[in-house]
Amino acid sequence: MHGTEETPPPVGLPRLNELAPEFEAITTQGVKKLADYRGRWLVLFSHPADFTPVCTTEFMAFANHYGDFQSLNCDLLGLSIDSIFSHLSWARNIREKFGVSIPFPIIEDLSMKVSSTYGMIHPGASDTSAVRATFIIDDKGVLRAMLYYPLTNGRSVPEILRLVKALQTSDAHGIATPESWQPGEKVIVPPPRTDAAADARLNEGYECVDWYFCKKSL
Repeated sequence: MHGTEETPPPVGLPRLNELAPEFEAITTQGVKKLADYRGRWLVLFSHPADFTPVCTTEFMAFANHYGDFQSLNCDLLGLSIDSIFSHLSWARNIREKFGVSIPFPIIEDLSMKVSSTYGMIHPGASDTSAVRATFIIDDKGVLRAMLYYPLTNGRSVPEILRLVKALQTSDAHGIATPESWQPGEKVIVPPPRTDAAADARLNEGYECVDWYFCKKSL
């Protein structure tokens, strides 16, 4: 059930590479705060409503990949503008009808406080439902990526998992990753920033097409 509270006024969207907005909310696993996740990565994701088919497929996919996220020191946290009782009933229904247990907490956001703070409410899509927004927050509480999908189309959970791996690899090695990069593939060396460095780049032992486009193996 959606809440009847008046929608809070819009606020500025959170921005990449800045601290993610703090929150404290009731969830299916007790009260959770953003501060609880410091030292771990977090994927915070919203869905339009409980007991809807597209959202059900997404939640089962997140549940099936839960161990993969955990192996990356990354937690999952869902959200919709539904009551805690609706969340609990839906999760139990998924377990009963599809044989999939939901291991991560789901935020009750009847007040739309968290969803409004994170820019999950898009009036052009719906005034009372959160769009399919995904926020990747690193272990220091910094927002590293945002993904938005329409109400009608489900997300790719493997892509979100891949992006967490790519972000962590970039942090660990000071590199960038190319389109559709997967662990074990070559990575992109940051381009030189001076004329002298550009002259030297082709002789530094990388796999180069030109001075600005070089790859290497990790």
